[in-house]
Amino acid sequence: MNQDTLHRYLFDNADVRGELVQLQDSYQQVISAQEYPAVLQVLLGELMAATSLLTATLKFSGDISVQLQGNGPVSLAVINGNNLQELRGVARWNAELADDASLTELFGQGYMVITLTPEEGERYQGVVALDKPTLAACVEEYFNQSEQLPTGIWLFADGKQAAGMFLQILPSQQDHNADFEHLSQLTSTIKAEELFTLDAESVLHRLYHQEEVRLFDPIDVSFKCTCSHERSAGAIKTLDQAEIEAILAEDGKIEMGCEYCHAKYTFDAIDVATLFANGQTSTTQQ
Repeated sequence: MNQDTLHRYLFDNADVRGELVQLQDSYQQVISAQEYPAVLQVLLGELMAATSLLTATLKFSGDISVQLQGNGPVSLAVINGNNLQELRGVARWNAELADDASLTELFGQGYMVITLTPEEGERYQGVVALDKPTLAACVEEYFNQSEQLPTGIWLFADGKQAAGMFLQILPSQQDHNADFEHLSQLTSTIKAEELFTLDAESVLHRLYHQEEVRLFDPIDVSFKCTCSHERSAGAIKTLDQAEIEAILAEDGKIEMGCEYCHAKYTFDAIDVATLFANGQTSTTQQ
């Protein structure tokens, strides 16, 4: 079973669509970038699954960011993705975290910001409070506010694998709330272990064996960081040249690290002089 895939499916006898995502390698690449506490490993896994499911609802080419912020011991957790299902993410914290800490204990007075940035057109941003007991419930509230379509989200992660499921009523002139409630009750019986060990067809058969389900071809999900020599050079150019030269005089080089993938970009005095002279530089990645 490919453990980094997203599946879309439809119910032929109800105006309801679904998605199922299973993550392993991409999830491991995100949480291996730092020594995350166990509770943040789980949170980042759930956030990756949620972002993938949200990305699959996009009707345009572009980017999505699902960001959690607050005034608690965890100040930030964010997953960035795009319509190609390429994800990356990071979290920042400043205290020891209990394995069973709640969202409120992690973020204090927190909120979730979902930003959609199409390649063409205007950016959209939605904000909801982190005042629900689970991340899934907060994402459902985002859909209630933004699209006002009944939506169900189920998220799982254990530090090794992450997975999620999504149900939503399709826009229709008919009332399909009863169908949605029925399918939501069936979906709510899913167990994390089933999503971690079974392929999509088996999961859907277990849940909906009495329904007519149309499963579409899987979409690969991957980890991809957008850091580069050029982006790092551009960041240096935004700083004061005298400040950069002072660091060079003390350290002999400028090192810039990516907190998403831990790539390091090194600039020596010649690189920096060339950069400020004409905007071009040669760099070394370590």
